[in-house]
Amino acid sequence: MSKIRILGVVLALLGVVLFSAKAVMVKLAYQYDIDAVSLLLMRMLFALPFYLVIALVKRPKDTKVMNSRIYLWILGLGIVGYYLASLFDFLGLQYIKASLERIILFIYPTIVLTYFGIVLAFSLELSLEGKGLLIGGSLIFLSATTYASYIAGSGWLIPKIGATVFTSYAMIVSCLCVLIHYGLVGDFNLLNYPNEVYGLGLAMAILSTVIPSYLVSYSIKMIGAPSFAIVASFGPISTILLADYFLGESMHWAQWLGTVLVLIGVFFVTKKD
Repeated sequence: MSKIRILGVVLALLGVVLFSAKAVMVKLAYQYDIDAVSLLLMRMLFALPFYLVIALVKRPKDTKVMNSRIYLWILGLGIVGYYLASLFDFLGLQYIKASLERIILFIYPTIVLTYFGIVLAFSLELSLEGKGLLIGGSLIFLSATTYASYIAGSGWLIPKIGATVFTSYAMIVSCLCVLIHYGLVGDFNLLNYPNEVYGLGLAMAILSTVIPSYLVSYSIKMIGAPSFAIVASFGPISTILLADYFLGESMHWAQWLGTVLVLIGVFFVTKKD
């Protein structure tokens, strides 16, 4: 394995672990009675200045590279990949465990084996949580589907305009979408939450948004989207461990087995590609 691929794998692992920590921080923030849209806005407001500065500093010197077609792709991927995927994810986490969220999110390069794994992981929780689990699971599935579109599109676009430019522009689009969404449905109560919520929002913005978004883009550039998907299979495991430590979320043996089946399915599909 070349040094470039080794570095790409290391960046992918770091990005996956940091992204995985987001679900745990969201669940911790929900303990303070904040709604999903307000929490998502807080995350994006803290993250937006970083993306604006980086986009300004790293703007393309060759203006011919950034044509209208490229801008349309960035707009579409920014809306689908990080706005809708994050929105569905935050909404879904109101209903299900962080550990189950990460299992569902990683079925986007999937086969039948992974679906069986999801059913197995859900079977015990369904009898306990019923309708709420189905709603949450469906929302997280939508998040996985929209994020898959982002990964596929970014794999094509990053080599053309660069990982830094693509990530900065796409995330700015996502942040603006969240601002518009909050302006339409928000309660405008952002200044009345406990300090812990703002601390979690800032941590989500830096540790689970800004840093991993660039790490993932650079790793995709170095090793490609299919190889990244294999490395990203570590995400459910890291989330399960973090959720167990910080949230006390325990996993039954059947749910561990379901997780393993999901990871096996992801590995074989991406290895074949």
